[in-house]
Amino acid sequence: MKKVTLSRRNFLAASSASVAAFTILPRHVIGQTENTLPPSEKLNIAGIGIGGQGGGVTKAMSELPNVNIGALCDVDRRHEGRMKNDYPGRPFYQDYRILLEKEKGIDAVMVGTPDHWHAPISIAAMRLGKHVYVEKPMSHTIEEAHRMGKVALETKTVTQMGNGGHAGEGIRLTKEWIDAGAIGAVKEIHSWSDRPGKWWPTQGKRRPTETPPVPDTLDWDLWQGPAKVYPYHRAYAPSSWRGFFDYGCGALGDMMVHNADPAWYALDLGAPEWIEAETSEKNPDTFPEWCIVTWQFAAKGDRGPITVKWWDGGKMPPPPPGFEAAREMSDNGIYFVGEKGSILCGGWSGAPRLVPESAMADFQRPEKTIPRSPGHHREWVNACIANRPEDAKAGFWYSAPYTESMLAGVLPIRLGGRIEWDGVNLRAKNAPNAEEFIRKEYRRGFELPA
Repeated sequence: MKKVTLSRRNFLAASSASVAAFTILPRHVIGQTENTLPPSEKLNIAGIGIGGQGGGVTKAMSELPNVNIGALCDVDRRHEGRMKNDYPGRPFYQDYRILLEKEKGIDAVMVGTPDHWHAPISIAAMRLGKHVYVEKPMSHTIEEAHRMGKVALETKTVTQMGNGGHAGEGIRLTKEWIDAGAIGAVKEIHSWSDRPGKWWPTQGKRRPTETPPVPDTLDWDLWQGPAKVYPYHRAYAPSSWRGFFDYGCGALGDMMVHNADPAWYALDLGAPEWIEAETSEKNPDTFPEWCIVTWQFAAKGDRGPITVKWWDGGKMPPPPPGFEAAREMSDNGIYFVGEKGSILCGGWSGAPRLVPESAMADFQRPEKTIPRSPGHHREWVNACIANRPEDAKAGFWYSAPYTESMLAGVLPIRLGGRIEWDGVNLRAKNAPNAEEFIRKEYRRGFELPA
């Protein structure tokens, strides 16, 4: 499946006839018109970063109709053997740049790498006309999110950030209830997570000083890519990288992107006026063991000003007004406080409940007005096939502004104090030293694509 809207894409599509036998011919080669999918054609997806979460997403996509996994890529070759049974005959690469150069028949990429690689790979793929699904958080920095959204718009590619709850029933119900006035005007929102806790114990600690040998299957230089160069340590790879500033976005990037999504979706929060943070002891290498971050949003449209607070590392907000003493708060979630009551939701944009339970028992549920999703991955695949970026509801047109706003919360974590935020120009009005955290430097040879 190929789009034919730009001359560069025409060239890429025309060159795809030479791909391997398991790759399907693009529709224009067999005389089909744009947005017409013949029964034999499939969306050719390359999985880039296929260990852990990336491998699971690739597998889930492979089980959808009209999907073919055309190529695989990971800096660790141990995943090559693991994938042979599921994807026999598919080419495997350690370097995504070689994959994009050689696999001309690929229509789309799934990016499941650590955060610091999301933007370089996604932008390179979009510039070649490839659709992009990227795991959350969408980017490593504020500027990267902005650039990714801009390139998606310019290239008209179909994009999706991997926060699966955005396709769920819970987030739609929450918006419908708020829109129907179930709790009146929303004034305050709290969202929280148990991460990092037991999930990556390196957070809050200094960088390791030991220099063990690099596993013979791992290209450590390529794993680091655009980041600063440090000796290999298992504290970084394969799974504890999230807590390190150079590679991840901490618990905020891992779980706020899920748990706080209903706030941005239901209330169109946009960019904050200011952000401040309270944290545990800081160090220059990793996110603190816990954070409490506050965003203040100005009145917008028909709604008034709103305060959003994020709690992680075991810190919990006070229960919402009316919450029964006999009940317990879940370890991930969000609640909205309005003039007439509260809405409490489970983590990952889970199902909403009115607080107290007596209000829920008497609640007359409003009509469902928001179209439902066929599923987060299916939604993106359908949008790719139809060549309709707006049909992927967590597309970069939505996820880039959300990510910019969310990652502005990293600034007071790093710098302390209150950050007065200019969302239009992506700058901290009162903190010029925030620039290095908004727009990072890239290692030579791994610069962000134009």
